[in-house]
Amino acid sequence: MTTPTTTGAPPRDLRDFYENPAVPVASGTPRSLRQARMLARALSGPATASPRTILDIGCGDGTAAATAAPLLPGHRVIGVDWSQDALRRARTRIPYAVRGELTGGGLPFASGSADAVLFSEVIEHLVDPDAALDEIRRILRPGGHLMLSTPNLAAWYNRGLLLAGVQPVFSEVSLRGIHGRPGEEVVGHLRLYTARALREFVAASGFTVVRLEGAPFHGVPRPLRPLDRLACARPQLASILLLHARRT
Repeated sequence: MTTPTTTGAPPRDLRDFYENPAVPVASGTPRSLRQARMLARALSGPATASPRTILDIGCGDGTAAATAAPLLPGHRVIGVDWSQDALRRARTRIPYAVRGELTGGGLPFASGSADAVLFSEVIEHLVDPDAALDEIRRILRPGGHLMLSTPNLAAWYNRGLLLAGVQPVFSEVSLRGIHGRPGEEVVGHLRLYTARALREFVAASGFTVVRLEGAPFHGVPRPLRPLDRLACARPQLASILLLHARRT
């Protein structure tokens, strides 16, 4: 998710912030494609030839699910979000989109009912990521796939910014404006991960990490984008972390 500085009355809380219709709720297409290709590879082979249920949790406006669907033919992709505004937009792009929350009452799915979960640019927005991964683990079948993406706190440019005493990109100190860092968008991020921290956290939550890859960030200035793409070869330096894990 990328979200701009809000206009009008300041948000009262995080729900108010994300229900603002002016807030885009789509992940970048390049990272969505990379993530979908990772899942397509994971679901390939005779053992997974039958149709599978894939949940895009925090689907936003459905762009990521719509991007992934052509790479996952024969499988059912269901978008899930708690924002009614996001769901209205998602239903214009994907056939299935339902309301659900990772905390509170939990997701409206039986235990072990999903074969895979797309979790794109969501975990950094959560107050309680531990409970979120517990709920994802509950609804995944044993051996089910988790495809998670999130910004990298230790991206190559953030390392330089911190050395210069500048707030890292992707980090936030306010929902009302930008303070102390480059950029023009308030993104509402509450937590940020390095590659090492993400691996350890997901493993501690009952998953086996299969693969970690890097992806570029669309907000990098155009002259620096070739360098950003090169950094993807080393996930610990990349802008975006793409993690594939399986429920143990």
